[in-house]
Amino acid sequence: MAPHHAEDVGMTAAKSPRRAVAAADRTRQPTEVRRRLIVEAAVPLIAERGYASVGVRDVAGAAGVSVGTVTYHFGSVQEILSEAMILHIERYYAALNEAAEQATSGAEGLRLMVDALFTEDTDRHWRMWFDYWNAGERGADETFARGQAQRYEAWHRQIRQLIERGVAEGEFTCEDLDGVTVRFAALADGLALQHLRQTPPLTTEDARRHLNRLVETELARTPSDR
Repeated sequence: MAPHHAEDVGMTAAKSPRRAVAAADRTRQPTEVRRRLIVEAAVPLIAERGYASVGVRDVAGAAGVSVGTVTYHFGSVQEILSEAMILHIERYYAALNEAAEQATSGAEGLRLMVDALFTEDTDRHWRMWFDYWNAGERGADETFARGQAQRYEAWHRQIRQLIERGVAEGEFTCEDLDGVTVRFAALADGLALQHLRQTPPLTTEDARRHLNRLVETELARTPSDR
C-alpha cells in the first residue's frame, strides 16, 4: 500500500476546521495530478520496452519526478503499469466505439471496427494488449486479474452491441449472438498476434479480409440485402 496522503496527516494541528478543509482541498488536487502524470509517462515506456522491462526508475525518469515520489503514490511498479495499461486500452476502445457508433448501420459499424483494428498505427496497441494479456498469466494479483477481465468484457460487449444493432435494423440474422461475439474477438486476437510475429507473414489488408469473411459467413444477410 502507498503511504497515507499528505492531507491525511497532521490535520488536527490546524488552527480552525475551516482552514483544515481548505488545506486538504489544496493538497488533494496536486496528488491526483501527479498520479496521472506518472501513469501517463508509463504508457509509452510499455509500448517501447514491454510490460516486463519497465521499472520504477524508468517511470520516474520519464515522468520527471523522483523515485520517492513514485513510491509515495504507488505501492508497486505493477500498480503503475496496470493503471497505464488500463488507461491506454480504455482510450483505444473508446475511440473505436465512438467511430462505430457514428456508423449509419450495425453492418457498417462492424466494417469500421474491422478497419480500425488493423492499421499500420495499431501495431503499438496490439503489442501492449498482448503484454497485458501475458502479465495476467504471470501470477498477477486479484485486482489486476479483475481489471483484465473487465477489459475483455467491455470489448465483447462492444462487438455484441454492433451485431444486435444490425439484427434489429434487419440487415442480417444471427442465431448465436454470444458465439459470434466470442469467435470475432478470438479471430481478431489471433490475426493480430500473427500480424505482429509475421509467422507466417500477414498484411493488415489480409487480416481485415479474414475478419470480414467471418462476419459475412456468420451473419446471414436478410433477403432484402442480398
